[in-house]
Amino acid sequence: MSDLLQRLRDRGWRLTAQRRVVAEVLDGEHVHYTADEVHARATEKLPEISRATVYNTLGELVSIGEVIEVSTDGRAKRYDPNAHHSHQHLVCSRCGVIRDVRPSGDPLALLPEKERYGFTLGDATVTYRGLCPSCASA
Repeated sequence: MSDLLQRLRDRGWRLTAQRRVVAEVLDGEHVHYTADEVHARATEKLPEISRATVYNTLGELVSIGEVIEVSTDGRAKRYDPNAHHSHQHLVCSRCGVIRDVRPSGDPLALLPEKERYGFTLGDATVTYRGLCPSCASA
């Protein structure tokens, strides 16, 4: 059973066959699928699942805080089930592959006091960009 499925059960979220399949597709490390990729994988398990159902389920998962919507450089939104573990993203600037990374230290501490402009800081989202091994060797 995936971590996402267990979290959904724990919160009492009604797991229809369609919702279960979407959650199963999102299971795994470094999962950052687009809605169309989720739909394609879901239809392999449940051929009758509609694109609208996948989009609606993803929207619900984001709204209840169980999945993070990730947008990078104007590319299609991607969905990250790693919503309850603090992490940042490493993105290939050529092919768009995304990996979860957990840098050590507090990213808020890296912002000098004079650059905070009196803000009380609560969160930081950092995206690291570069070339993945496949793109770097091409």
